[in-house]
Amino acid sequence: MSIESTLQEYLRKTANAAPLAVFRIFFGILMLISIIRFAANGWIYKLYIEPDFFFSYYGFEWVQPIGEWTYLIFIICGLSTIFVSIGYKYRAAIIVFFLSFTYIELMDKTTYLNHYYFISILSFLMIFLPAHAYYSVDAWKNESLRAQKVPAWTIDSIKLLLGIVYFYAGLAKLNSDWLLRAMPLQIWLPANYSLPILGDLLQQTWVHYAFSWAGALYDLTIPFLLLMKRTRLFAFVLVIVFHALTRVLFPIGMFPYIMIVSALIFFEPKLHNTILSRISRFFKIQKDRFDNARSYLFSSTITRKASIGLLSLFFIVQLLIPFRYLLYPGELFWTEEGFRFSWRVMLMEKAGYANFKVVDSESDQSFYVDNTEFLTRFQEKQMAAQPDFILEYAHHLEDYYQQKGIEDPGIYVESFVALNGRRSRPYVDPNADLTEIEPSLKHRTWILPFDDEIKGL
Repeated sequence: MSIESTLQEYLRKTANAAPLAVFRIFFGILMLISIIRFAANGWIYKLYIEPDFFFSYYGFEWVQPIGEWTYLIFIICGLSTIFVSIGYKYRAAIIVFFLSFTYIELMDKTTYLNHYYFISILSFLMIFLPAHAYYSVDAWKNESLRAQKVPAWTIDSIKLLLGIVYFYAGLAKLNSDWLLRAMPLQIWLPANYSLPILGDLLQQTWVHYAFSWAGALYDLTIPFLLLMKRTRLFAFVLVIVFHALTRVLFPIGMFPYIMIVSALIFFEPKLHNTILSRISRFFKIQKDRFDNARSYLFSSTITRKASIGLLSLFFIVQLLIPFRYLLYPGELFWTEEGFRFSWRVMLMEKAGYANFKVVDSESDQSFYVDNTEFLTRFQEKQMAAQPDFILEYAHHLEDYYQQKGIEDPGIYVESFVALNGRRSRPYVDPNADLTEIEPSLKHRTWILPFDDEIKGL
């Protein structure tokens, strides 16, 4: 059988729709909790309204907080999660969620986290999946939409994305700092000394190495263990233990819960139908109304082919983006060229100091900047160790002092950075006038060389 015929046969294969429906329900609920938690902690004001300046992603400088109206974006995002969960106007709801959530994440680069990126691309993926064909308000109201079976690839695509996240995170851990120096866990774990039972253990060097090696092995193998029926239950227990530990040891919000719930997609439909039956009994929903043995049909052949084509392109991009760092010379952890969006999760402890000097080119007079006049403490901490932040902030200072009457200010920085327990060392060329360097995707020649080597992927 040819590859083409095998592929066509796979694309025609159907699967029970219950796993997709359960995933949609739990995804919406967890996202709603995330939005409520974010608002309840006062982070909307602290992160997106209080600051006077916001760091932008390259190419998305136009995405900015909109003052008090920023609350409206969060309200819209929160409402969309409810609609997604119950499957009401699902297609519009998931599009609104993707756009509003991604807008929130693009408003300030300071808040970047891998799991926020994961939610954005997962919600984009869900736009193309018929997650509302079964056990949804849409399917309840529209008999022609209602289907107990969906194309198998619509469920497998979520499994594939989860597999990429885990496996690439594992590949990233195959470096000398993580495996041979237990860094940065050797810095982070001892800080949890107050934990009962674990606190004393986390002071031991051998535990730091055990956690490092176990973390790499877990990420590399868990997608395959979840795929195999014989090891699936054991793998799910590992998922719970691993993410429960990370939740206790590190302040990473809702991510552990999201990954635990997402892993349910790997289980057989019997489990998901049991979950839906229990939900039905609790809310007095007539579940058998959805059990019609029909297969979901796309509105047209063109729509089906376009969805498959777009998702194929989506996954090609996801497979390639993490390797874009190979296009740049130098140490990735030092220059961070190609670091973001590559599932390099919790691999760096990077602390910096950046002292900016403004030089009036006409009078040759100079003075130093008090960063707290322009940035919050959190922004300053993030800026001091990340080169694109440093450059963007320098251009902001240039604009500010031009408005203050300095026609052509030069901006220089005295910068020192410590990486994964190494001694602090000079980071940015102190003789480089940062106003003469435009933000771009080109190699940053103004970053001083890293006089060490971190071997690995």
